[in-house]
Amino acid sequence: MFDNERDLGAPGRYPFTRGIHPTMYRGRLWTMRQYAGFGSARETNRRFRYMLERGMAGINVAFDLPTQHGYDSYDPRARGEVGKVGVPVNSLRDMEVLFDGIPLAEASPANAINAPAAVILAVYVALAERQGVPLARLSGSTQNDILKEFIARGTYIFPPLPSLRLVTDVIEFCAGRLPRWNFINVCGYHMREAGSTLVQEVAFGLADAIAYVQAVLDRGVAVDAFAPRFAFNFTAGTNVLEEAAKFRAMRRLWARIMRERFGAREPASWAFRTGAGSGASGLTAQQPENNIVRVALHALAAILGGAQSLHTAAYDEALALPTEKSVNLALRTQQVLAYESGVADVVDPLGGSYYVEALTDRIEEDARRRGGMVPAIESGWVQQQIADAAWEHQRQIESGERALVGVNRFVETEPWRWEIHRHAEAVESEQRAALTALRAGRDGARVRRALDDLRAAAAGRTNLVPVLVDTVTTYATVGEMCGVLREVFGEYAGIQIY
Repeated sequence: MFDNERDLGAPGRYPFTRGIHPTMYRGRLWTMRQYAGFGSARETNRRFRYMLERGMAGINVAFDLPTQHGYDSYDPRARGEVGKVGVPVNSLRDMEVLFDGIPLAEASPANAINAPAAVILAVYVALAERQGVPLARLSGSTQNDILKEFIARGTYIFPPLPSLRLVTDVIEFCAGRLPRWNFINVCGYHMREAGSTLVQEVAFGLADAIAYVQAVLDRGVAVDAFAPRFAFNFTAGTNVLEEAAKFRAMRRLWARIMRERFGAREPASWAFRTGAGSGASGLTAQQPENNIVRVALHALAAILGGAQSLHTAAYDEALALPTEKSVNLALRTQQVLAYESGVADVVDPLGGSYYVEALTDRIEEDARRRGGMVPAIESGWVQQQIADAAWEHQRQIESGERALVGVNRFVETEPWRWEIHRHAEAVESEQRAALTALRAGRDGARVRRALDDLRAAAAGRTNLVPVLVDTVTTYATVGEMCGVLREVFGEYAGIQIY
């Protein structure tokens, strides 16, 4: 039976159903982030500056697929993908260009990187040290959620256990050296984008988080020394009340998990700090203007749900990377909701609604029935559950059982005319040339010694992040460092699901 004090409470107090801060957005608005990265580091830097000038508060860095897989731009396996879905970062030199003119002490970037997360964090730390910025002043986040890569996205490199070691190395390093850094963003978002149900997104995302907490505890780090910097990233979809209830349920679930299961004593360790992102898989190529409305609903759901940061997709993302015009409109959508709608003037405006509280309870209860993660990933069970849910979702759309405006309802046959982003075809050749010049101009013997040290450390039990930072300063490349780790850890071939 629902108990107001036990299950709802006050905002800013356990179990945080109504929000993790007493005044929520009345005291401080959510961080308005926009996801960006394409072409070269210089081109992406221009986009960052364009958005920062227009009121964006946080940078959300998208890396291209070769970087996500730990390959340099001139690797044969990178051909055709350099700079396409994100920015290529091959070395410290690219990071220097990417953040040129953007003060690191104020940047607060969210780095959407997973398998090579330790390497990319090391590149950023080396950049800060080179600029004389104290690590204690750095704020931002590293996605660093490798388990969901095995489940939903596939940009893994190493097998699950060494991958989990790298995640833990990052958490341990940041807990001791980067007190303001969010060392992980547990990302239910990508599970939902892969086709999971809302409840699966909650359950599998929290199960991943439990696995990470246990891994860090097994390393010997006290729970209250790292738990306050745990962060999450979940989808905001168009079903506004259900999505808002989801965030409320996750706060309550996480608070109870941390206090009751892991024995955390600090209230900050119980607080579920989450970003939200537009459910981009729900955007349509047909009648793309409809996506403007969808994205506004996504944003409203996240705000009503009490998210700490928000990325709003651009209306043309079902067609291509966003243009300056479309990404600006996505940011303006957040700003209109923040300053004109009134939803930020009330703490938990949905609290006490019978329907919303019932939804919150149901989502919590359904999510509690699921759990256990690494063995479930290795057996393929989790992947199969999401694949089945995705198939059922698509079946409902194709049968008309689930309405999708402009796709199976209110369809128009008139052709659309729209300006979309076009890739600069010269990016790949320019990146390859720059990388060749970098290698020719650096101290090759110093690079080889650093890579040998990295190889020895990976074969032992040393935390690899400090070793990676030292390696990065030689201008060793991401591909070279990940290549050494491939030698030691091996590569994960994945499993077949049907």
